[in-house]
Amino acid sequence: MTTRTCLVTGANRGVGLEFVRQLLARGDRVVATCRQPGRATALNALAGDHPGRLHVLPLDVAEPKSHAALAAELPLALGEDGRLDLLVNGAGVLHSGERFGKVSAAILEDSFRTNAAGPFLLTQALAPLLADARPEQGRRGARVANLSSELGSIAGAGRFGTPSYCISKAAQNMASVLLAHALRERGIVVVALHPGWVQTDMGGPDATVPAADSVRGLLDVIDGLAPEDSGSFRDWQGEALPW
Repeated sequence: MTTRTCLVTGANRGVGLEFVRQLLARGDRVVATCRQPGRATALNALAGDHPGRLHVLPLDVAEPKSHAALAAELPLALGEDGRLDLLVNGAGVLHSGERFGKVSAAILEDSFRTNAAGPFLLTQALAPLLADARPEQGRRGARVANLSSELGSIAGAGRFGTPSYCISKAAQNMASVLLAHALRERGIVVVALHPGWVQTDMGGPDATVPAADSVRGLLDVIDGLAPEDSGSFRDWQGEALPW
């Protein structure tokens, strides 16, 4: 596997942190982002173990000004090539305890800004840095992996629960399809990926999928993507999910 340059958002814990671990283990170069890098103990420890291959930068995915600041700083971290081969939009938020009749506009707005608008606007801001496909050089285009959820599937909705999360993930799925159309001519593949019910703080105590297994499966799916897969919605085992 050719060494890639990757960017992972929401990298201070959970699935995002596991992506960083496994990408480094494969020999890739990684830019890892989170809102408060100074408090990201595990991430900073990894940076100490992988000098020169892991850069930790600040990013609040819900704030467009933060996107612009990251885009301006990234070229210094990307090295000679100056291009991103993989963007993992992993940052997200889930507000628990919502009940019908008491769902607040503030929570809905926060969920939408973080889970849907954030990944879309960040990908747009970083688009000039995403690698174009160059078949004559044996180089494929960048991959953009938006970590979605089966809870964002309209066809799969069978109950009322976590409305702000479900609504924002459904919007994120549409954003993934639109980004796929916008970037298709450059050979860049964009997909929405469901990581499973992962054993993280967000997943809760009843979650069934270890983070290491989820990310291993997601990376296999990403590695196997062809141009015609752009705009699809898949789970961590590669199965297509209904919209």
